[in-house]
Amino acid sequence: MTSSGAAAGLGLLSATAWGGSDFVGGVGARRAPALLVVAAGHIFSFLVLAAICAGLRLALPSPHFLLYAALGGFEGSLALAVFYRALAMGAMGLTAALTGLLTALVPVTYSIFLDGLPGPLTAVGLTMGLAAIWMITHAPAKDGVSKAAPAPPAALLLGVLAGIGFGAQLILFKMASGGSGMLWVMTSARGAGSVAMLLVIVARPPKAPWRGFWLTGIAAGTLDTIGNLFYLDATRFGRLDVSALVCSLYPAGTILLAALVLGERPTRRQVTGMALALAAVALLSV
Repeated sequence: MTSSGAAAGLGLLSATAWGGSDFVGGVGARRAPALLVVAAGHIFSFLVLAAICAGLRLALPSPHFLLYAALGGFEGSLALAVFYRALAMGAMGLTAALTGLLTALVPVTYSIFLDGLPGPLTAVGLTMGLAAIWMITHAPAKDGVSKAAPAPPAALLLGVLAGIGFGAQLILFKMASGGSGMLWVMTSARGAGSVAMLLVIVARPPKAPWRGFWLTGIAAGTLDTIGNLFYLDATRFGRLDVSALVCSLYPAGTILLAALVLGERPTRRQVTGMALALAAVALLSV
């Protein structure tokens, strides 16, 4: 298998795990504040990872790799809080699409700056992937049913900041994957992310009820951690833009799970976006 194929394959595994995490977390957020669900997952996965690393006496990687991971985990959690705030302000479809597009575009731009322009097939695959992310995440109101309200500028601004934050996290995780000790790297990221989530909760305490979030939080956090580990491994193969873009297709997994489990049918636009995403992954695997 080529390095691009390995990056794309691991990226798909990461996207699958992240999509499952968002689905489980979304279900949990219907019964408890979303920030509490995320915080529970972060804290649980941090404790488990720390116990595994200490129990197996795994060698620590170089401090700068742990620092990159901690920075990524901390600012990524803050970006998540900003994203939730943006969604609460309205225009969820446009805000989510803008955030999702920037999440992929930031590491793609960074990779082009660092590694140079990609080959023709890769460039076409990246372009198709970015279009697929927009189509999958942006679901406008159906004609004749409701009319979308104007997007609040503040919500779009926060969506942009969240997308930049998520994209920066992918870059920092790529930088953290350069050494050995993936479990320690992920432990550092989860520890810093847990601190960030607790700070957000203390600064803006979620509304009640403060119960019923641990089980879904643990499940979502476990899947998210697995997705992060697959992503860290994917970045070891080839260019960052390939692995980052394929991983950023995770909303497709969330939508498919919602269709299978909850009976929520995706729109034609989203189905077309998923087909385009598969074509993009095929090109990026060459």
